[in-house]
Parts: sequence; C-alpha cells; structure tokens
Amino acid sequence: MKRTFALGLVSSLALASAAMADIKIAHVYGKTGPFEAYAKQSHDGLMLGLEYATGGTMEINGEKIVVIEKDTQLKPENGKALLEEAYGDDEVDLAVGPVSSGVALAMLPVAEEFEKVLIVEPAVADSITGSNWNRYIFRTSRNSSQDAVANAIALSGENVHIATLAQDYAFGRDGIAAFKEALDGTGTNIAHEEYAPTDTTDFTAAAERIFNAMKDLDGEKKLFIIWAGGGNPMGKINAMDPSRFGIEIATGGNILAAMKAYKDFPGMEGATYYYYENPNNEVNDWLVKTHQERFDSPPDFFTAGGMANGIAVVEAIKKAGGTDTEDLIAAMEGMEWETPKGTMQFRAEDHQALQSMYHFKIKVVDGVEWGVPELVRELKIDDLPIPIRNQ
Repeated sequence: MKRTFALGLVSSLALASAAMADIKIAHVYGKTGPFEAYAKQSHDGLMLGLEYATGGTMEINGEKIVVIEKDTQLKPENGKALLEEAYGDDEVDLAVGPVSSGVALAMLPVAEEFEKVLIVEPAVADSITGSNWNRYIFRTSRNSSQDAVANAIALSGENVHIATLAQDYAFGRDGIAAFKEALDGTGTNIAHEEYAPTDTTDFTAAAERIFNAMKDLDGEKKLFIIWAGGGNPMGKINAMDPSRFGIEIATGGNILAAMKAYKDFPGMEGATYYYYENPNNEVNDWLVKTHQERFDSPPDFFTAGGMANGIAVVEAIKKAGGTDTEDLIAAMEGMEWETPKGTMQFRAEDHQALQSMYHFKIKVVDGVEWGVPELVRELKIDDLPIPIRNQ
C-alpha cells in the first residue's frame, strides 16, 4: 500500500514536473471583433514562426511550446484583465499581442507590474515603444514612425501639398504626427489634417473640408489616408472625384482584401510593411510556399509579422538559455534575427524592431484580385531614420 502510494506520488510529481517544463506563451489578441482578419493572420503567422524556428518540433531545448489564446474582443479592459490572468493564473513565461494599439496601451503596465516580457505584434502606435513604454516591452511589428518615414520618402517632394485623413485614436494620430515630422525639410507642405471615428462610413463632410483646403493650391496635391479596418474611405472619397481639384489619393500598404480597392488607383505610390512578392530571402520563400500549401492563398500583411514574432520568441529563449525574464531582456536587447522581411533588430534603447519597408507603385495585373504593390525600392534599416521616443 505504501509502495503503491509512493509510486503514485512519484508519478504525480513527474507529471507536474513535465507540465512545469513546458514553455508557456500567451497570445492575447482581438480574435473576434472589427480586426478579426488581422488577428487570424497574426495567429497563423505566430504558429508558423514557432514551427519554422524549431524545425517543426515545437520544442526549445526539449521543452514543449504551449500557446494559450486569449480573446480581447478589441476591448482595452479585456486586454488588461486577460494579460493579468495569463501572467498570474496561467503563469506564462511571456506574452505576445495584441492587434489594436488602444488595447496594447492598456496592457503595457501589466507587463511591468508582473515583471514579464510582452512582445507587441501587430499594434503600431509610436507611444507603445515611446511615451508609454517600459523595459518589459518589445515590439516586432513596425511602429507609426516606420510607416511615416517610409511613406514620406515615397510621397514627398518640392511643391507637394498633402492633406491627411486618419482614424481618431492612437494609431491614426500617432501616425500623422510621425508623418508630419518625417516630412520636415522635404519641401512638402501639410495642407490639412482630418480625423474621423474608427466606425465612420460616410466621409462626405471630411472630404469637403479637405477639398476646400486644397482646391486653390498650386503644385502637386495628394490626400494621404491612414486607415485600418472597414469604412473604405479611399473608395468613397474617390467616388467624389477629387481629381477635379487636382488631388491624388495615396496610402500605405494593407491586407490583400483591402487592396482590392487599390485596383482603382493604378500608379498610386506609397510604402508598405510587407507584400509577399517584395522580399527576397529564404524565410519568406518558406512562408510563401507553406502558406500556399496549407491555406491555398499567399501569406498576408500580418501573417509575416506574426511569423517574425514567433521566430523572435524562439531565438530569444535559445539565446537566453531559458525563460527567466532578466535573461530574456539581456538576450533580446540588440538581438538580430531572420524573418520573412529579412534581418530585424531589436533596438536596445526602446526595444523597437528595426526593419525594412517597401516603396511601391500600384500595378493592375490581369487575374489578380487586388492592386499589386510593385516594388520600387526596398527601404532598409539604414535608409529609415526612426526616432527614439521613450526618452
């Protein structure tokens, strides 16, 4: 009886020890809600990144990777509570996510409180690695400044006038602020700024204010739009014929579904974070081939970001020799790793991932459902002077 009990106790301890040996990662993201398409891509990419970086074993140094999904429903209060639950009750080693910048800003203090790493992907607002940053925050996704500097390179010039339209929250306002800063010294003038609620569907009033601000200007005139999710401001404003005022519409890259609207804008220039035909490297080759085989479609904008995130997690744990938070921070500061976009590097000062962006010109291709962002030039890390904003 005693021997049976002892054996049972040993077995229980062995099981508990095995469970404790798992590397637990929480993916806290808006699985449902307005950005559901972004979220699915991000999660698919994360899992592909973990698979790629572990050679298909989903283990690091013999320890199994367990990913726990938590759905914020795109609500900041949910993001905060779920990250507390992940660090506290679930005892995860680190967390990744979320989709929304607003949700991310609510989550940042939780990482500091629990002294655990949060790798932000794909939320973009500068303030995440800027004014609201803490040392437990890393970000694999691009920030607003990277979008802004890349688009400024693509759109600026002497005697160019640009009006802007963006969503009225952190993503939009940080993006426009960074864009204006990036235009300094280029000879380009910001003619008007317009902000609209994220759920806007009628852009008539905003468009009229933009047209009135630009109609009497001489020179090249562009309306630069920063928008995430639905509403289709590009299509709706284009239907109002801005060309009668000499205004061209411009925007950055987006997911393939959103770029169906780009077919109406052949020749439009901008800069993008990712399009599957732009990078030329082994990691992207694997992603494109594997994604096509499994999902019968090419990888999208946020799939690449999710994969970069997953690879970063594995490389950081390998480099740190485990999941101790301080060891991870030391390993990740300045860390370089290979992604579908080529080499990325976590900047030591603010833990922002420095990375390439892609200047494009839209081309309409027969048989392709979206406007193809044909590569004009890869903007590499050294081409993009990204400000440090946490100091």
